[in-house]
Amino acid sequence: MKYLDRFLKWSNSWTGTVVIVLLVIFFIAQAFVIPSGSMKKTLLIGDHLFVKKFSYGIPIPHIPWIELQVLPDFFGNGHLIEGDKPKRGDIVVFRYPKNPKIHYVKRMVAKGGDEIIFQDKHLYIHFVEGDEYIEKNFSKDKIVKIAGKLWVLNPYMEKFPGIQYDKNVDLFSQMNMFLSANELDMQPAIVEELPKNFNSNYNAFYKKVPDGEFYMIGDNRDHSNDSRFWGSVPYSLIVGKPWFIYFSIDDDYKVRWNRVGRLIENLQYDKSFLDGK
Repeated sequence: MKYLDRFLKWSNSWTGTVVIVLLVIFFIAQAFVIPSGSMKKTLLIGDHLFVKKFSYGIPIPHIPWIELQVLPDFFGNGHLIEGDKPKRGDIVVFRYPKNPKIHYVKRMVAKGGDEIIFQDKHLYIHFVEGDEYIEKNFSKDKIVKIAGKLWVLNPYMEKFPGIQYDKNVDLFSQMNMFLSANELDMQPAIVEELPKNFNSNYNAFYKKVPDGEFYMIGDNRDHSNDSRFWGSVPYSLIVGKPWFIYFSIDDDYKVRWNRVGRLIENLQYDKSFLDGK
């Protein structure tokens, strides 16, 4: 009891409070605010949530706000303790590869070895496990044969209803502009099995994800700055998984009480929360 009393006294001091808060932020949970509409309708601008820091191992701790790394990267993988890797379909918080001080949140759609074809509103993935895996895990109406291999068309849209495309956006043309500026990760491709594009010499974009890396794409597919433009994310930059919303406010400064306290793991499947407001 004497040691417990000492601990309680210490924890109520300024020093103890700061140390405990930092330990929680470093190893358990960190606050994060959704700043853009790239994950709309699943996550909305103004959603304040906690990130579960131990979802994929324990990342190297950083002091929040100034993002100062506290400990060396002993193992060269950005983590003190290596853990499970993100699974396809997971919503993941990670450090932006071009500026690791900035945090992004996207959905992981493909891992190392997976191949991706993107054609405007159509995302095709050939999973590294091969044709037998695809036939076993996806319905026939989602499977197409391209270049002698099986690909799955928009494999996540039925499972996660927040994924959306904007019919008013010609993303193919936008990707062409980024390609000409050398700011596109995907390569132009001619895919005979897909509709032709009479305004271009090619009709799709292709990428094979490097081993050990993860392709992150926003649910708001036509309004997302993601891996299609700046590339895949290595494990060393993975931070964690969104946990639950502790506060949410819209553009008119009205609290979205129906979202407060909701677990992201459950919310992403519930259409009643996907109003996009």
